[in-house]
This record gives sequence, C-alpha cells and structure tokens, in this order.
Amino acid sequence: MPVLQDDLTLEFTAPLWRWEARREFWTFVSLPAGATEEIRDLAGDLPRGFGAVRAHARVGTKQWWTSVFPQNADGQYVLPIKRSVRTANDLELGDDVPVWVQLHP
Repeated sequence: MPVLQDDLTLEFTAPLWRWEARREFWTFVSLPAGATEEIRDLAGDLPRGFGAVRAHARVGTKQWWTSVFPQNADGQYVLPIKRSVRTANDLELGDDVPVWVQLHP
C-alpha cells in the first residue's frame, strides 16, 4: 500500500529521538516504516552517500532543505531535526513531532 502522495510528500507524527552512535547531539524522527520500500525504490542507484534522498521538510513554521537516509543498511528512513527547529518549536527528546516532508530524488 503506497504511503507517499503523488507529489512525493509524507505527513506524519513521530517521536523525537537522539542518535546514540555520535557524541554530538543529533536528533531525528523516523519516517513511517511503510514508506521505506517506496523511498528505497526512488533512491535507486542515486550517487548520494548513505542512500540519502534530498528533501524539503517542515516542522511547525520552520522549513529547511535536508536529506532523509536509512538508519542502517536495510532500515527505516530518518529525518534529522536541526537545533533551530527544535528550539523554535520547543521540542524535547520524546516529543511527538508533526512533520511534512517532500522528497526530491
């Protein structure tokens, strides 16, 4: 069942979590698991690192260009949430984050 809309957008809510593999404070939300295969098909053999797919994201009133990428080799895609976005929306780890993201493969 397709998750991506025709214009390659997703709207979802997911908890904010910290990537534990880095010493820096990097936070993410996981894209819906059902979108993983569709995004992987879109990414195909794109020459971007880590299987990344360019994206335009919005949380609250903040919009930015970024990329989504798989959490691991065959994992669910994740979206990094910048500090400025967290601050502007008063977000803390574990908060449910309403996200709009449009993919640009």
